[in-house]
Amino acid sequence: MSDALAGVKVLDAATVLAGPVSATILGDFGAEVVKIEDPKTGDFTRAGGRSPSWLQEGRNKKSVSLDLRTPAGQALLHRLVPRFDVVVTNFRPPTLERYRMLPAHLRPLNPRGIFLYLTGFGLEGPYRDRGAFDRIASAYSGLTYVTGEPGNPPVRSGYSVVDYMGAYLAAFSVVTALYHRDRVSGAGQVIDLALYEAALRSSEDSVTAFGLQRQVRERLGNKNPSIVPASDFETADGQRVSLHAGTDPLFRRLATVMNQPELAADARFAERAARVEHQDELYPLIGAWVSRLRADEVVKMLSDADIPASPIMSVADLMNDPHCRARGSVVTVPDPELGDIPMVAPLPRMSATPGAVRWAGTALGAHTDEVLGELLGLTVPEIDTLRENGVV
Repeated sequence: MSDALAGVKVLDAATVLAGPVSATILGDFGAEVVKIEDPKTGDFTRAGGRSPSWLQEGRNKKSVSLDLRTPAGQALLHRLVPRFDVVVTNFRPPTLERYRMLPAHLRPLNPRGIFLYLTGFGLEGPYRDRGAFDRIASAYSGLTYVTGEPGNPPVRSGYSVVDYMGAYLAAFSVVTALYHRDRVSGAGQVIDLALYEAALRSSEDSVTAFGLQRQVRERLGNKNPSIVPASDFETADGQRVSLHAGTDPLFRRLATVMNQPELAADARFAERAARVEHQDELYPLIGAWVSRLRADEVVKMLSDADIPASPIMSVADLMNDPHCRARGSVVTVPDPELGDIPMVAPLPRMSATPGAVRWAGTALGAHTDEVLGELLGLTVPEIDTLRENGVV
């Protein structure tokens, strides 16, 4: 087996969180990733050391400390750019201007380079200079607006889902640009991706529905506005189970499992549109049935009938689940300092070119001397001088 992205060199000059994670994904599948970090603080995800977030998202990366606020640091970055296939950054345009990292600065240095700019609001538009993190992108994209219970304030997702959606979209765009360069044009290009756009692309049909029908999706809690039944229910042992029986065949199976086959023939519930209209009558019936059973009983009965269902799982539940373990969704990475470190495996699974974690996030600047020496030909005394001046 070989690495799918072997030979691809990525310069990760990004921070928090989608930009660096996009480089992590590329590194999982064989790209050689060099991570640029501030010499004093390191990447934000380090939290002052080797935090769980850094251990996972800094994996497979060589850490180089470089102060991009200084002219000398910027000059070194400009010398590194021609030696990489891909450059990833997510600073706001005003910061990119100060660091001399805008496309106008970098593209002439490497015409074959792929330059990924994953900024909060993109490189163009009236909000281009605004900053954004996952929370802000979620708010702006409409995702937060539709999340929560009816009549209550909107809530953000419990995970940084926009950052990770953005990372996967960015990694896809990089591979697409590399393919185009190597198979079609021979030239690189600039990828301009706004973080909020990843969430916007996941907004189902909301844009089209509003454009054609002036429909605005509102908060519905755990319900789906057009698929019934699809929700979560409390069980007899105080847990919650999620089920989806929104198609007509699935609902007929659910009625049978509930020992209430007459529901499938009831005009209020027999077809999808009718169930949507009469969901306030249907959900209490399902809830009453679920409430009399333990979570494991409900899930087994539904799964045996080929009805999608799952208990609501915490990370502790997931780590101890036999299916998650059997698939290898979590891997253990040996580390000389911390021992065996569990983390999410490289995903997706690929039969011929599977991803791999070669090492967890390293110490700050662990590869500075190696990278500056091998790629730029700097001598030990020259690197020592840069270190004394706070550049590296």
